Amino acid sequence: MADLYLKALESERKSLWAACRLKGLAKGTPERLRIEELDKLLAEHKAKKAG
Repeated sequence: MADLYLKALESERKSLWAACRLKGLAKGTPERLRIEELDKLLAEHKAKKAG
């Protein structure tokens, strides 16, 4: 079964990362902070899923 939560997180992260690269945003901007938060959520979700 597809993990829609995981796919949504990864999609949002990929979209934000592309925008940051395009605009050349530095660390500490709201978009970059959200990417860090998404990384943490992804890691927690994958750890919980793994057992």
